[in-house]
Amino acid sequence: MVIGTQFEGDRSPDYYQHLKQLGVDHICSNPPGKASTWTSDILSGHREKMESHGLALDLIPLAHIGLARNDEFPAIMLGTPERDREIDQICGIIEAAAAAGIPAMKYYLSYLGIVSTERVEGRGGSSNRAFVYMDAEQEPLTEAGKVDADTFWERITYFLERVIPVAEQYRIRMACHPHDPPVPSDTGLRGVDRIMGTFEGLKRFIEIAASPYHGLNFCQGTVCESLENPGEKIFDIIRYFGERDKIFNVHFRNIKGGFGSFIETFPDEGDIDFLEAIKVYKEVGYEYMLMPDHVPQIDGPEPQRVAFAFAIGYQRALMQAIGLAE
Repeated sequence: MVIGTQFEGDRSPDYYQHLKQLGVDHICSNPPGKASTWTSDILSGHREKMESHGLALDLIPLAHIGLARNDEFPAIMLGTPERDREIDQICGIIEAAAAAGIPAMKYYLSYLGIVSTERVEGRGGSSNRAFVYMDAEQEPLTEAGKVDADTFWERITYFLERVIPVAEQYRIRMACHPHDPPVPSDTGLRGVDRIMGTFEGLKRFIEIAASPYHGLNFCQGTVCESLENPGEKIFDIIRYFGERDKIFNVHFRNIKGGFGSFIETFPDEGDIDFLEAIKVYKEVGYEYMLMPDHVPQIDGPEPQRVAFAFAIGYQRALMQAIGLAE
């Protein structure tokens, strides 16, 4: 298990040096341009750029596959004939990543992206993301209209059955993010049943393709959002997926609350015992990146840079506490 990050600040040499000073040697970094334009040369060049700053490019974000703003490959989620062309493009990106020496990609299969209802005041006046299901807007529907569980599973299965064999051929780990936030399946959100927002949904997802290259971008915060009592239940869920080697990346985020109503917090103040959580990742032999996900908005100069630095430092202290950091 190593400390990583997905926040790149202004992408300047100064920022990458800042990461090194914090003890970060591994990164999830977005190559230039849209994913649909990536070639092996572009990806190789980006890996070499990260390495020039002393950072191992362990993971790249393939895309949010869906219909939300800035998403790519919409036909996959719409289930239209054009999805075959988009899937071929993704298979080409997988081949290019292998040629470039990049071992893994993360992705998200969704219609709505990441949904919040408000920001609330947190510790010291920080601004924290929050979601309250009863306050969530149910209109308008997306371009896809109403999407029930069976339809959503068909589209996910169609995608996985064509993409995961290619990922296995080229030995690229494919790490999918859960649906954030989880919502009740009987009412959904804006007409969509967010099927990968529950433990059972994630279990079904990993069972669709029997491959060591098919797994999760395990967003601990999102999984906690699906639970009535996350402070007690999250550890066995980590064990379930970790013991099956299905965790390819960890978003290490804390929350207060649970299913249907939560706020994001600093890592040291939420309902989840982060020391216990990191012990469980060690217990199951998790070997990839542990990284901050979202952070509260704080005051002062360069607020995101400072908030992420706090989260990284907290993670480093936890890893030292269990004997995993120098």
